[in-house]
Order: sequence, then C-alpha cells, then structure tokens
Amino acid sequence: MDTLADLIARHAQPGRLDWIGLRPDRLAPLTPVSSARLTEAGLTGDHARPGKRAVTLIQAEHLPVIAALAGLEALTPETLRRNLVISRLNLAALRGRTIAIGTARLRLTGPCAPCSRMERALGPGGYTAMRGHGGWCATVEVPGDLSLGDEVIPT
Repeated sequence: MDTLADLIARHAQPGRLDWIGLRPDRLAPLTPVSSARLTEAGLTGDHARPGKRAVTLIQAEHLPVIAALAGLEALTPETLRRNLVISRLNLAALRGRTIAIGTARLRLTGPCAPCSRMERALGPGGYTAMRGHGGWCATVEVPGDLSLGDEVIPT
C-alpha cells in the first residue's frame, strides 16, 4: 500500500513550459519570448524582485477556466501578468517543492493572488474569476536557462 508521501510525490507525467513573458517595468505589458535566463533575482529583462516572488507561474489548464468565469471567449497569458505558463502538471500539488525547468530550479513558495488590475484587464468580476486560479510565486534555487517546450520536472 502506498503511503501518503508516495501519493503526493507521484505525478502522471512531466509538465511543459508553454509560454515565457517578461515585463521590463512594473506596469509594462508582458512581452512573450522563446527563451530566457533565470538569475537569483528572477528572469533577465523582467521587472522582478529577488525572493519569494522572483518568478510567477500559472497553469495553462486554468486559462480557459478563468476566461469562462470572467465571461470571455478566450484569454492570453499576457493578460494575466504571470512569467511562465506550465501545462500537464498540477502546480498546486507542488507548493513548497522544487521544480526543474531547463537548467534552472525553482521552489514554489505560495499562491500568486490576483491584483486589482485583473478587474480592468478581464472586466467586472475579473478579480474574482482569478481567485484560486491566479498561479504561483517561486524563488530561484538554481539559476539557468529556460526555453519553450522544456520539461517541468518535480525534484
């Protein structure tokens, strides 16, 4: 019989890095890129701070959920202001754990709560549509390089 620790550590498949976005200034729009360098302070070219919020991630499978809850046909990652979009892996199950992406390692530190800008970006109710789906914050454990299509592996 599997222990709870065994069940928690098991994932059906590796995840995949589907999107990378950088914002050069605090309120600037995100610019999609195909690869990026991750330093201890966050993604090179991104306005981020070292620490628990150095990088933000969101699960790709949540984009259509947020769109539906906000009454939108579709939603692009740029709108949600998260740095990395990850698919095929339940990020909520990885809170406090380290993930490998490319040559880098990130530790998921906690939920990335929506901000009031989501109300403007998604329309009335946008803030509420993102609650529980806003993504995750991470700290950089090992700097490295990331590219679209990289596997995301819990370590």
